[in-house]
Amino acid sequence: MRDIVIFSGSAHTEIAEEICADLGKPLSPTRVSRFANDCLEVQLQANCRERDVFIIQPLVPPVQENLVELLLMLDAARGASAARTTVVMPHFAYARSDKKDAPRISIGGRLVADLLATAGASRVLAMTLHSPQVHGFFSVPVDHLHALGELADHFRSGDLSNTVVVSPDFGNVKEASAFARRLGTPVASGAKQRFSDDRVSVTSVIGDVADRDIIILDDEIARGSTVVGLIERLREQKVRSIRVACTHGLFSDGALDRLTTMDDVAEIVCTNTVPLAPEQTSPKLRVLSIAPALAEAIRRIHDGESVSTLFDIH
Repeated sequence: MRDIVIFSGSAHTEIAEEICADLGKPLSPTRVSRFANDCLEVQLQANCRERDVFIIQPLVPPVQENLVELLLMLDAARGASAARTTVVMPHFAYARSDKKDAPRISIGGRLVADLLATAGASRVLAMTLHSPQVHGFFSVPVDHLHALGELADHFRSGDLSNTVVVSPDFGNVKEASAFARRLGTPVASGAKQRFSDDRVSVTSVIGDVADRDIIILDDEIARGSTVVGLIERLREQKVRSIRVACTHGLFSDGALDRLTTMDDVAEIVCTNTVPLAPEQTSPKLRVLSIAPALAEAIRRIHDGESVSTLFDIH
């Protein structure tokens, strides 16, 4: 079997090191430099010839810098005669650009998927894409993982007898329902209308949530506008407690501070798909590692074993 070689871009080296530790493999070095005209240059500093190469790089801020770096790493691996190159992408920021909902706008998710394949990606390993159709944007095989198992394991440690899982909107109901089945709880949903990237309105909550303990489940929290709007509606229903869970905790523009200062929010749980800035701390925040899940998926891809049977949530 071909040797495995693992590289990391500069977006989130911590998770790459965790993955390599779980696999018992070294993280091969990468050199990233910048020319005087501001262009990037990437050198993979380990032998790739006829190797099974994995490149770990979430698309997180600064997204454009990290995307170009990833494309250059793919090009370098292809030029070094890698047998196969897999992109391990814990967070795909452009997945939110998944439809044409206004005249003359781009569908960035599909374009970036094409760019990755053109640059040399043989397959993609992704975690919790924003919507199911994004999977179909790729012309190469995609293994799509979810963090529902890790999140469910965390919440099972408490009393769930009076708990309801609430999706912020109808688009996330399928994932929230799968999460509720894991926990053995009912599910409810907010009714949301989005006016712009940072302006949303949650008009009501559909489901029985009065006097219940609530777990809000979302795929990603950026500015947190949707979650904050949902919490306001839940307060009107006189819920007992609120906990917030997501896979991708971006927490931009002070979102973590806003959630932390809400007295009725008891806990905020996310995974380490994206790196948190040093100032993004809170006594209510709990960060779970999905490195073991990604490491096991990488091992199965390398060994030619099934990934879907391990991570299927349906």
